Amino acid sequence: MAVDGDGTGGDGDTQPPVKFSAEEETEMPRMWLSQFPNSEHVSDNYEDLDLEYSSIVLRSLEKYLPMEMLKAERILKYFFMSDILEKYITYGDLTMAKNRKEYRQNIKSNYHPRFRELYDFDPKMYLLYSFRNAISENTEESFRRIISEPFPGVFVFQMFQPDFIQRLLKEVDNFRIWAFMKNLKIRKPTYKTIHGVVLDDFGLSIMLNKLMQDFIFPLCKVFFPDVCGEMFDSHHGFVVEYGENRNVAELGYQIDDSEITLNVCLGKQFEGGELCFRGTRCKKHAREDAHPEEIFDYRQIPGQAILYRGCHRNGARATTSGSRVNMFLWCKSSFFGEMETYQKDFSDMCGQCAHETKEKESRILASKTKEMIRIESGAKRSTDKPWRVYVRRSKK
Repeated sequence: MAVDGDGTGGDGDTQPPVKFSAEEETEMPRMWLSQFPNSEHVSDNYEDLDLEYSSIVLRSLEKYLPMEMLKAERILKYFFMSDILEKYITYGDLTMAKNRKEYRQNIKSNYHPRFRELYDFDPKMYLLYSFRNAISENTEESFRRIISEPFPGVFVFQMFQPDFIQRLLKEVDNFRIWAFMKNLKIRKPTYKTIHGVVLDDFGLSIMLNKLMQDFIFPLCKVFFPDVCGEMFDSHHGFVVEYGENRNVAELGYQIDDSEITLNVCLGKQFEGGELCFRGTRCKKHAREDAHPEEIFDYRQIPGQAILYRGCHRNGARATTSGSRVNMFLWCKSSFFGEMETYQKDFSDMCGQCAHETKEKESRILASKTKEMIRIESGAKRSTDKPWRVYVRRSKK
């Protein structure tokens, strides 16, 4: 039966009001997401269902469900999570996600990888022993042995075998050639980049997720404990080329759409292209000028990885000659993003917020100091004032 917006039936008949008993009108207790994920819980797989939201998002969110809901049937858990997600994901976002899913499914069904072993990602084959050993020990001391920090919050290290870098570059070229032959438009990694590919689009999402969870996340728990929380639950991986009539111009400064960014220089031979860091910023202060102590430029060499906060404003100088190729992995935490929505003070992560807070505290301190000096000066004048003795003279 169809019901119109005015409460009448689709055929024009008025429907009698529905009455509920007192028991039915009793409001069910509201269940809330847990603050931290249940790491021991194994999430259901939603890939076989034709749903609005991706299985990756649902499986990640499921770990935060209250205990009562974790034991529910899969479809009930989906409805519960769907009610939560629709508050934050617009219809436009859903449409984009659907188009992206169809785009990737088309590639997955037709593209033939050149190096299939890349997609499984064997750490022993592609990661340096020193890096794997440090992650295995999982202590700040072991990390500091292989990592330098040339500037606060910017960590530099070597992690990939040369063979991995060469195979990844060839795989990217292979995908480009295939897309050209199929007349398939390659999706841009970001709105600023023209020459690049999204690695997840042609099947490397499993490799990137494994890299993020097993090797990048342990580093972040030590160096960025306030950012990553208990886990990363999504990522965006892509490769960008600079130079040789590609992304030649100097890039403006930006804050990344991530909690943590991994930036790896894959090569090749080039001049210029220095990375520029201009202070951590919240969204409100994204365009504020950098203070002198926040300015840091770094010349990245091929094979070198750099790890930094997504809110650490960054850019790159023009690649004046040769070809520079970089791989980016944006690591995201939906929990941290949700908490950021309700946060008002970002002085612990935003350099401008911290600067303004410090200035405000200085003004308050100066005002209080001035008031204390005024009070003390007044008290001193009253004590230093000479006593006047009045002598009453008797009348003769």
